[in-house]
Formats: sequence, C-alpha cells, structure tokens
Amino acid sequence: MKFAERMSRIGTETAFDVLAVVNQLKAQGRDIISFAIGEPDFDTPQNIKDAAKRALDENFTHYNPSNGLPQFREAIVADTKKMRPGFDCNIDEVVVTPGAKPIMFHSILCIAEKGDEVIYPNPGFPIYESMINFVGARPVPSPLLESRGFSIDTEDLKKRVNDKTALIIINSPQNPTGGALLPEDLEVIADLAKRHDCWVLSDEVYNRMVWEGEFRSIAQLPGMKERTIILDGCSKTFAMTGWRLGWGVMPTELAVKITRMMTNSDSCTCTFNQLAGMEGLKGPMDEVGKMMKEFRERAPIVVDLLNSIDGVSCIKPRGAFYVFPNVTGACQKLGLPSSKELASYLLHEANVAVLGRTCFGARNQGEDQEYVRLSYATAKDLIRKGVTRMKEAIENPKNVEKYRQ
Repeated sequence: MKFAERMSRIGTETAFDVLAVVNQLKAQGRDIISFAIGEPDFDTPQNIKDAAKRALDENFTHYNPSNGLPQFREAIVADTKKMRPGFDCNIDEVVVTPGAKPIMFHSILCIAEKGDEVIYPNPGFPIYESMINFVGARPVPSPLLESRGFSIDTEDLKKRVNDKTALIIINSPQNPTGGALLPEDLEVIADLAKRHDCWVLSDEVYNRMVWEGEFRSIAQLPGMKERTIILDGCSKTFAMTGWRLGWGVMPTELAVKITRMMTNSDSCTCTFNQLAGMEGLKGPMDEVGKMMKEFRERAPIVVDLLNSIDGVSCIKPRGAFYVFPNVTGACQKLGLPSSKELASYLLHEANVAVLGRTCFGARNQGEDQEYVRLSYATAKDLIRKGVTRMKEAIENPKNVEKYRQ
C-alpha cells in the first residue's frame, strides 16, 4: 500500500517508546525505577476532579466553540496576565486545544512551508523537529550549551537566523535540560525576530517551575506580543497529563487560523475538561504549591547523588523537573559508544530507566559529550534508590560487554 511521502519525515517522542518497554518489564515482575517519562507523580488535585464530575452531572458533554469555552478562555487570560506582568491579552487571542502539542503542530503548519527555515532548541523536545520536517520546512538546530547552564549560544544563534527564518522556537524552563533562558538571551532573540520579521513560538508549560530567578516570557518584551505564540497548558502545573488540555495565546489573526485548524481536526476540546481546567486556574492553589515545593526539594537531592557517581557530572537545573547529567566519563569507563547504550545497560542490568541524549535530537555539529535525561518527578526515596542503582552499575559493572555495539 502507498502512503504519503510526508509520513517518512515524521518523528516520535521516544519517552513513550521507553515507557512501553518499562511497562513490559514491570509486567514480567521486574522492579523498574523510571526517570524516563516527564509526568508529575502526583494525582490531579481533588477540586479539579470534582469540577469535572460536576460538569458531567450538569451535562457539559456537548460541542463547544472550536477555540474553547469563553469562560475558560477568560480564566486563561487572567492567569496569563498574572504570570507575565505587563503583558495584555483578550479571549479572542486564546485558542484551547486537546493538550499543548496541537499548538506546536498547528502553529508550524500555519507559519512554515517548503523553503522556510525554523530554528529550534537542541537538545530539545523532539516534537519540534518532527513537525518542522513533517511540513517540509528546514529544521535549524540552535545548540543549548552545558557551559551556559543549557541556555542558547546567542552568538551562534545570530548566525543561524536570516530572512528565510519563518519561526524561532524557544522553551524556558526547558525539557530535557532543566535549563532556562536568561533575560539577556530573550532580548537577543526578540531583536533577531523583529529584525528578520519572524514569529516566535515560546513553549512555557513549565512557567511555574522556576527554581532560580523569576519566570519571564519573551512576549513581555516591547514589540513581541504581535509576533509571539505563548504555549501553555494544564499537564505539568496541575498533574493533568492524561486529561489533554492546553492552549495558545497569540495575535488574533493567527488565532483565527488555528481555530480553523481545530475545526478541521478536532472540532473542539472536551467541554467538561475545560471546566476542570478552569477550576485549576481559578481555584485554590494549595496542592499546586505543595507539588512545586516538592519538586524544588528534589532537585538538589538528585544533583548531589548524580555527582557522587564516578564519570558523571550534573549542573543544577534552573527549572522544570529534569536534570541532564554529563555521562561522558561513565560511557568511557564502561566502554560504551554513547549514552543510548548506557541507557539500555542501566535499564536491563540496573532496572533504572533514563533517556539518552539522542532522544532529544541529533547531535549538534562538533558536539562530543554524552548526556542522559532524568525526570525527578519521582518520590525522594525512589530517586535515592534509583541513582544508587546507577552508581553501582557504573562503578561495579556487570554484563556490560553485550551493550558495547
């Protein structure tokens, strides 16, 4: 059977592939500690679940506008302004989607086409590159450097942005590195976007998870509202990953087009989910505060434990719930060619799941270091147990020969 050529260009999110293997091993009785999936280990707060139940009982089970319920969009506007002082928006500039990923997909579809270039962070969330390739545009990676706390190399970025650049994608705080863009980095990106008349897609789903400094959106800078798409959602803040509820805040002319994309693809986002999300944004934030406090406390624990392993070094994350330790020395010690093989070794021999560097994009030109990503959205006792297993497997290796491909 014949398939469209574009299907050969679409990628995947490897974390879900690893999750499938982890679940298979657990089904076989293996005691796997997983740092692989980027999902809070908390349940959705009860007030949000109760709001969904009420919405169902009140028969909020029908279609709603393709861009979202007006009352939910009003709550999004209020929250967006609160989290980004000085930024202004209205409900016509908000589009609600089933998860945050559709904002990536629809934005890239609306903005980029063959012959255009799209800048994206590398290492970065793999769906960025996948969707750029899918629409036929040229992906241009912007290296995130460990030496700069995994912030963008702005001098390098200046060489990459040109008049063919249709879109610059940024993510702060970041997946997979736990890094964050500095205020001066945002200034440079904004200047480049204005000078070359291109859009910026700012992935801000971790905006409440800032451990160093304060959260700042590029959309708050002068002249950037009219060319920025803010991507946000409920998955991380409210532990609602399985609910699939996200949104974008953008200029009205683009919101109209993405709303049309929603009409053609999903019709609308689940009605009662939106009322649950509205409760999250407007209701008490006590449970969210507890989650954020716990993530903040876990960060130094996982960093210190990783730094105790021979051949591993890890810088402090500035936000999100990820660390991206350098494992070059560990790979060399074990005779493994890359972090991909190290991740496989740790999973099958130490019962610990992590993700290798290339799960987050091909290596940048000249890149010669190895990394793995750990999500510390995992209980403290499991963090200690899991990293201790890693230490034992790296410092006292067993059966490592079969992973030296």
